[in-house]
Amino acid sequence: MGKLTEILNLAAERGRALERPYQGELTPAEAHTLLQLAPGAKLVDVRTRAEWDWVGRVPGAVEIEWNQYPGGVRNPNFVAELKRQVDPQALVVFLCRSGVRSIGAATAAAEAGYNNCYNILEGFEGDKDANGHRGHIGGWRKAGLPWIQG
Repeated sequence: MGKLTEILNLAAERGRALERPYQGELTPAEAHTLLQLAPGAKLVDVRTRAEWDWVGRVPGAVEIEWNQYPGGVRNPNFVAELKRQVDPQALVVFLCRSGVRSIGAATAAAEAGYNNCYNILEGFEGDKDANGHRGHIGGWRKAGLPWIQG
């Protein structure tokens, strides 16, 4: 079994255990490896413009707000923007701050006909620590994966 198949199988197992309506759940490191191994795979970052600018960006990510900034209102054009920027046949991984908004985005994409959607657990910043700060427990940045300051 190849590394890509192994990652996808683990993600699918997690997704079934959590009863997700999309293909699975990836750790940040698995998502990064998958993006390197699967030609045409896309990372869709669903955080807000403020988060991209002030917290950091993942190089090469497709950026589509799930909730709009300011105000936090759900982006009514999310699926339309996704269809405009990402082929429905592509393998797509969704990323947000902590792995929650990206569940909604992956679900919406699956409902819109994207059949190869995955959520990235822990998100970009991970969970809050005992002091209420993110970036120290889990997440894309904590895993040392590529990112740039916004």
